[in-house]
Amino acid sequence: MHITHVESFRVPLPGATPPFVWRKGLLGSAPDGEAAVLRIGTDSGATGVALATRPGMAAAVEDIVERVLRTELLGKDPLHRELLWHRMWELDRTEEFPLPVLGLVDIALWDLAGRLYEQPVWQLLGGFRTKIPAYASTVTFRDIPEFLDVATACLELGYQAVKLHAFGDARADAELGRRLREHVGDAIPLMYDGSAGFDLPDAIHLGRALHDAGFLWYEEPMREFSVTAYARLARSVGIPLLVAETSDGAHMNSADFIAAGAATYGVRASASTRGGITGAMRTAHLADSFRLRAEVLGDEIPSRHLSMAISNTTFYESLITSTEVRKKPEIDGEGFVHAPVDPGIALPAGLDYPPVLRDYVETEPWT
Repeated sequence: MHITHVESFRVPLPGATPPFVWRKGLLGSAPDGEAAVLRIGTDSGATGVALATRPGMAAAVEDIVERVLRTELLGKDPLHRELLWHRMWELDRTEEFPLPVLGLVDIALWDLAGRLYEQPVWQLLGGFRTKIPAYASTVTFRDIPEFLDVATACLELGYQAVKLHAFGDARADAELGRRLREHVGDAIPLMYDGSAGFDLPDAIHLGRALHDAGFLWYEEPMREFSVTAYARLARSVGIPLLVAETSDGAHMNSADFIAAGAATYGVRASASTRGGITGAMRTAHLADSFRLRAEVLGDEIPSRHLSMAISNTTFYESLITSTEVRKKPEIDGEGFVHAPVDPGIALPAGLDYPPVLRDYVETEPWT
């Protein structure tokens, strides 16, 4: 079997309704735009696809396919994922791929393999579980009472934990953490994600307050450029740190955080930021060797497969973007996400795919 087609498609991607915001200093939700679909086809008819949804990715993927990927992939065996994963890293040396692009070929090849063998990808990875509890991962709401109301609504819907994306002010966020703990009681796991909003002194102040409030983990309070700064933070706060989400280098970079003693809770595992499915699994196994967690990022479809395959992940992340809280359809009444049952990884339903892809989505039960 050989690769005969490498194609990219632009797909209309609706913006969030209603729009939402992140902490101060960050852009909010993207307006209506475009996603990119990468499609890899073979002489046997087996096909794999991957979706990139970050703003600007449609043009970037189209350019990279035309300039680099088609030439590199045509004629290759699509089951040689390890070889092609290493090849992407070689190409990255001069191309400096955006993080979501770096793993896109790998995701498409895993999707192809799953469809070829008629198995969901989490099973091909050596499945560990068939369901996992979900946590409600907030955007940034207007004030503390609004956050508390959202937390109540999430818990009533069955979510088993809550993670804050808060204001981006260390003292205001510390007060929010304290108030949220008082509001939900001691039994509910709470987590905090700083979205890289702080310097070291403010990160220490906030980390100590979150520790006092009994938070489970403290995620990305600073930009992940300085492992040394994170090591100093780890020595200064009691709350465990979850790190290495957006830093370049996949498992290689995660290893530096671990070796420095900075990953006191664990590291992030993600298909979109750690080099595809292959990179995410490498990251998870690395963390497991140090008896650390590898928490899966986000609620895109590849994350569902990773959550079922990675033994040392704890929760599935489900983003809550509005005060009108609605549980995501993949989450049951008890707050669990169940393992996908269809072959491959699957594209999401509900997007306006080009005709060549529409049958691929609509003739299979990809919900």
